[in-house]
Amino acid sequence: MDKHCINRRHFLSSTAIAGIGGVLGAGNLVSCTKNAGNSQLIPLLPEAEWNIPASLPDKAIEGKTLKAGLIGCGRRGTGVAQDLLTAASGISIVALGDLFSDRLEESRTILKEKFNQVIPDDHCFTGFDSYEKVIASDVDIVLLATPPVFRPIHFKAAVDAGKHAFLEKPVAVDPVGARSVIATSKQAITKGLVVITGTQRHHQRKYIEGYKQIQSGLIGEIVSANIYWNTGKHWLRTKEKQWTDIEWMIRDWGNWIWLSGDHIVEQHIHNIDVINWFLGKKPIKASGFGAHHRRFTGDQYDMFSVDFTYDDDIHVNSMCRQIDGCSNNISEVIRGTKGTWSSNGEIRDRKGNVLWQYDFEKEKATFKQTNEFVLEHVNFVNHIRENKPISHAEATAISTLTAIMGRISAYTGEDVTWEQLLASEMNLLPENLTLKNVDLSDYSIPVPGKA
Repeated sequence: MDKHCINRRHFLSSTAIAGIGGVLGAGNLVSCTKNAGNSQLIPLLPEAEWNIPASLPDKAIEGKTLKAGLIGCGRRGTGVAQDLLTAASGISIVALGDLFSDRLEESRTILKEKFNQVIPDDHCFTGFDSYEKVIASDVDIVLLATPPVFRPIHFKAAVDAGKHAFLEKPVAVDPVGARSVIATSKQAITKGLVVITGTQRHHQRKYIEGYKQIQSGLIGEIVSANIYWNTGKHWLRTKEKQWTDIEWMIRDWGNWIWLSGDHIVEQHIHNIDVINWFLGKKPIKASGFGAHHRRFTGDQYDMFSVDFTYDDDIHVNSMCRQIDGCSNNISEVIRGTKGTWSSNGEIRDRKGNVLWQYDFEKEKATFKQTNEFVLEHVNFVNHIRENKPISHAEATAISTLTAIMGRISAYTGEDVTWEQLLASEMNLLPENLTLKNVDLSDYSIPVPGKA
């Protein structure tokens, strides 16, 4: 086996595979295959090794009451808490932690008004150490949704304390952080914990059904793919007088490399993760470029194009952009020797004939819950209540590293290999971080050939 390749059988740990192997309880209820020659298909992967949820019901099973703490009370964090409360009965949010009191209070108010969750003052914590206080607040679950630079530290603290964890994507911004998450993920499995991540396409039924068709051999051997996250400009925060430089950066975190990893890592990871998931592999090399054209704050690029090379000479073209006034496209396309799958829920043969379509209407008629952000928490709670350890963190860390590899290639103008990535000591988290003023000229936009 190529030393660069993650064997499909070992893409996740054997314990994790045991927790997610098998097929959806609903089988192919929401698929429509039009290929009469299915019996002649050659599977890419045996069904027993498929990396999909064992079942995906509308709501989590009933069971023991679970107490959760939210670390990171911004829009996504508050959304995570609401998704968890929607996914299962017998869940309560009992602690909140955020660097800033105003964000915490906004989240606190929303959870009270929408879900009747009353979090007392002595369970609301602010500051850089608020995560430690939330974890120590007699919680069963921690929801980690701060800017991703902090994810490795918070995840390790949660697992050290024996807490089940939900990790928003991405799980790191640099190789040091991603390797830490991989190590912590292995520790979580040995401690019998459940860890699910915010790569929600793993819990989106049209992706799961497409995965099953591809692994069954409907498109033949995979030869190439294209992935896109092209949208308008990103949200931003303009600096207010009372904010220090670091406070402003953290409030504007989606525009700063050290906090978000750049949008190829923070956002485009979704598409990159789909390819790694469907291939069951990680790339061996990245060759990329990008640029900073019209970004209004921060030091990030606003466009990337990367050629990821996988073993067997499979090439994946990765494209992401955050610029207004341009064509938008958020999708994935995977090409095989017999046909092409697209994330709109369709497979066509080489002549353009439809071989398979996802039945969206049947999904609506069959299931009450179709929100993948909620369904990932259904799976999360089911694993906890069924006492089935699982960790998605390692696979998500590998996808995060893939995106980081593309970012580094674009910044430097150099090809970057997986071995170089694993050997890198790049760590973007500042030492002795405080809410202070800094020399903003130190945060320059990378220049290829010089970075």
